Amino acid sequence: MKFRVVTEYDRETKSYAAYCPELPGCCSAGDTEEEALRNIKEAIALYLEPTPVKLSPDEKLFDVEVPV
Repeated sequence: MKFRVVTEYDRETKSYAAYCPELPGCCSAGDTEEEALRNIKEAIALYLEPTPVKLSPDEKLFDVEVPV
């Protein structure tokens, strides 16, 4: 799956920020643009990782696949 990633150089910190517009709050940084891109890949993977869900006896949990 592909995601768009925006990088930006911060002159004050002399580092790069990276964020994914499709995933609110998913961002990372690095000393170089390449490092920021490596780090955002990890951030995206963590963002998309399922979290445990507690269900009541009336609820069911399904995995749904979305075509790309």
